[in-house]
Amino acid sequence: ADSAAEAIHDSWAATRISQGWQYGPKRDDNLKHHPGIVPYNDLTEDEKVYDRATAESTLAALIFKGFSIDKSS
Repeated sequence: ADSAAEAIHDSWAATRISQGWQYGPKRDDNLKHHPGIVPYNDLTEDEKVYDRATAESTLAALIFKGFSIDKSS
């Protein structure tokens, strides 16, 4: 789940950056600052738990819809 969580976080961060957001120690919607715009490994454990849960629920939804997931080397 960590690799999926990292991919989800990276995608989220890339989207935010493309929208003009940047790292800031405190979230500020007017300045477009967000403390989560950091590499996955630099997130707090609580933020990683959130991203893991997002990844797990996304994968579960895909399986529920009939998709299969195969691990390739």
